[in-house]
Amino acid sequence: MGDGGNRGLVSSGNSNHNGGNSNSSNKPEWLLQYDLIGKIGEGTYGLVFLARTKTPSNRGKSIAIKKFKQSKDGDGVSPTAIREIMLLREITHENVVKLVNVHINHTDMSLYLAFDYAEHDLYEIIRHHRDKVNHAINQYTVKSLLWQLLNGLNYLHSNWIIHRDLKPSNILVMGDGEEQGVVKIADFGLARVYQAPLKPLSENGVVVTIWYRAPELLLGAKHYTSAVDMWAVGCIFAELLTLKPLFQGAEVKATPNPFQLDQLDKIFKVLGHPTIEKWPTLANLPHWQNDLQHIQGHKYDNHGLHGFVHISPKSPAFDLLSKMLEYDPRKRITAAQALDHEYFRLEPLPGRNALVPSQGEKVVNYPTRPVDTTTDFEGTTSLQPSQPVSSGNAVAGNMAGVHGVPNRGVARPIIGVRMQSQGIAGYNLGSQAGMGGGMNPGGIPMQRGVNPQAHQQQLRRKDPGMGMSGYPQQKQRRM
Repeated sequence: MGDGGNRGLVSSGNSNHNGGNSNSSNKPEWLLQYDLIGKIGEGTYGLVFLARTKTPSNRGKSIAIKKFKQSKDGDGVSPTAIREIMLLREITHENVVKLVNVHINHTDMSLYLAFDYAEHDLYEIIRHHRDKVNHAINQYTVKSLLWQLLNGLNYLHSNWIIHRDLKPSNILVMGDGEEQGVVKIADFGLARVYQAPLKPLSENGVVVTIWYRAPELLLGAKHYTSAVDMWAVGCIFAELLTLKPLFQGAEVKATPNPFQLDQLDKIFKVLGHPTIEKWPTLANLPHWQNDLQHIQGHKYDNHGLHGFVHISPKSPAFDLLSKMLEYDPRKRITAAQALDHEYFRLEPLPGRNALVPSQGEKVVNYPTRPVDTTTDFEGTTSLQPSQPVSSGNAVAGNMAGVHGVPNRGVARPIIGVRMQSQGIAGYNLGSQAGMGGGMNPGGIPMQRGVNPQAHQQQLRRKDPGMGMSGYPQQKQRRM
């Protein structure tokens, strides 16, 4: 499908447009393809809008349009936007977002990315259960959400891509249509291709929202791997089980990469004190070496992870969670290994539609989100009142995290249909290491652009217990 014909990257001959409130003669050509509904998010990168397509072949389709600000130097497109486009053009998987189209206004170099949009994200699902319905998410839904998240992440890691900003608000869930209940990993603004042998990534600055940031990052590691994503998944898993973040540290923002003592303190109180015996490379981490008084000197009474997540230490769920929250990144479970864990072999088995619970359990109707109809594409306001989306097809906006979770201000663009082959043609991932064939961190030979069906076949070859749908086959005992 797609909404831009074969143009892919469409330029505007007029920068003085006023979004949905202007006369059509003042609009750039690409904007005539859409009816603007309103703003659904705002952050440091720019704005996100809800629109619907007007093209005859796809009329009325809901689209999230992410507008990037100019680069800080004012001399072109934001490097963050370029990186996101580069990656999203190269990857195709059911559990990963995909671009629909890219538009650019050459007059002021404003860049717009168009995505399909989903109704829910994990942040909103967790908040609804905690604040509205006041009961835990059912086991089937938790397991299905987690399995699909790991499935998409395994695809990324198999293609040597680290996401570097996994958190509940960046994990989307489709609410309508054929893909109801399908998980989509979104927001690739911090994602990047990494290489083997590994090169230092510390020059990239701070990555991962603090409550989901791995201990090696907090301790100043110069090198890190896809294991940082798996730590974040562990934090998300715990949050799905308990309806609250596991490690809620207060973030220090005084310097470009400050020492986050409070976040480390929150982790140590739950998991106990890390030791050189269990994590040999700990001694080489800068903050561990430099802060003898607070980190090495302080002793923690370890109450145990099970006391915080309230599941049996002997359960498969606890075993999987513990392996995700392993201190030593070299020992931390990988996405491929996690997909093969016993937790996913026991009833209730995970399914493609995470929103349809097991038989006998009540379906939860998650609410739609409001859309600010007072703001146009240029960020100026009109006199129209704000209103909720009436179609039941709401999109994730920019919301603070649970209980004030630190947020990069990135609203959640949603899944796409296809990316046009033209536009941003000068940026090609083919020359970057790891994007071709060969073995990868998951041990699965992957080719660039592999489709979901081929990916599931690879998983089944690696795991004979994988069902024909790509989901685990049941073992003959219950939890």
